[in-house]
Amino acid sequence: MVISQEQKSGLRNPWLLGMIGLILVVLGVNATFIWFATHSRSTLVDREYKTKDRKSNEEVVGELRAQQALAWQVTLKKPKALVLNVPTSYEISVADRDGKPVSGEMEVEVYRASDAERDFTVPFKEVSAGNYQGVLSFPLKGYWVLRIHTKRGMEKFSVDTGRFQVAETR
Repeated sequence: MVISQEQKSGLRNPWLLGMIGLILVVLGVNATFIWFATHSRSTLVDREYKTKDRKSNEEVVGELRAQQALAWQVTLKKPKALVLNVPTSYEISVADRDGKPVSGEMEVEVYRASDAERDFTVPFKEVSAGNYQGVLSFPLKGYWVLRIHTKRGMEKFSVDTGRFQVAETR
């Protein structure tokens, strides 16, 4: 004889009680997810979708034209392996359209799409004409992008590196 057949009352049937319990657990988990979604800010899209930082289409097109007119070429020498919390030396060379070195100021913004609070900026020193050096240490493993900003007088040039991964150990 099966246990569920002994209980003729529907609300005392263990199968029915089990199903009701399962439904309540699922609803509770979903309610928790909804609460977290409405009470915490997502950093995945904050940086790219802030309205106060948004530029008009004319400004964006103007900046793109200025970048294309400069046509500076950036060469990045980065290590083969990047490890969490290990200071790593980077060398960046910048040349103009004619291949002449670009002397000026450089700042490298280290961007992490999944955690905007961990982004940081490092000034690089010019060690020779058009050659810059700096040391970066990544506080989290995962994917990062370098945004290289170079300025010579009133001319500004920015370029992003491809996405790269920082490992926990070698």
